[in-house]
Amino acid sequence: MNFTIKNEEIQNLNNSETVSFPKYTSQLINWANQNAQGTRPRVVGQLSELFPEYQNGAKVVSITNWQEWYLEHYPNAIENATDKIFGQVENLKVAIQLIDREMVKKWVEDLVIAKTFNGMYVQKAILSTLASKKGLAYRLAYPEEESIGIDGYVGDVAYSIKPNTYKTMNRLSERIDVKMIYYTKTKNCLKIEVDD
Repeated sequence: MNFTIKNEEIQNLNNSETVSFPKYTSQLINWANQNAQGTRPRVVGQLSELFPEYQNGAKVVSITNWQEWYLEHYPNAIENATDKIFGQVENLKVAIQLIDREMVKKWVEDLVIAKTFNGMYVQKAILSTLASKKGLAYRLAYPEEESIGIDGYVGDVAYSIKPNTYKTMNRLSERIDVKMIYYTKTKNCLKIEVDD
């Protein structure tokens, strides 16, 4: 069975209002929040645990009752998160004033030329070293394989190669269904973690 639920229907079920933001502002606030970590559990609580706790004790489940319950248990959380995120927004305001066309061009050149070149050599070095350790052949991915997150093969096993920082990034929309290899660049080497 296939079906859809419109946003208005969800809103009606939840008795909540939809907040709209001017173009690009929500994206910028979200980006600032990622840097500031303003909505992490240590700041606002573990919401996936708190909401069921609220539901279990509530006589009537409503957005108003949830708000009252939450603010009673975490009276400073909204202000603390707002302060953290707004501080980062202020940093972004300063930074965006520094960006001109020439800086954007340098950024694109760095991404397309330098980072691609270095990244491809990192992938090749990791795959060839892993292949050598396993006594197998390796190859880099073909474009159609890259489009689904594969960077290369060792033997018949497909791998995606990511920097270790990838684990902490919010990549909810990206799903890679192959074995992962994580690497950390240090001053002297690449530290590799293979998902086997």
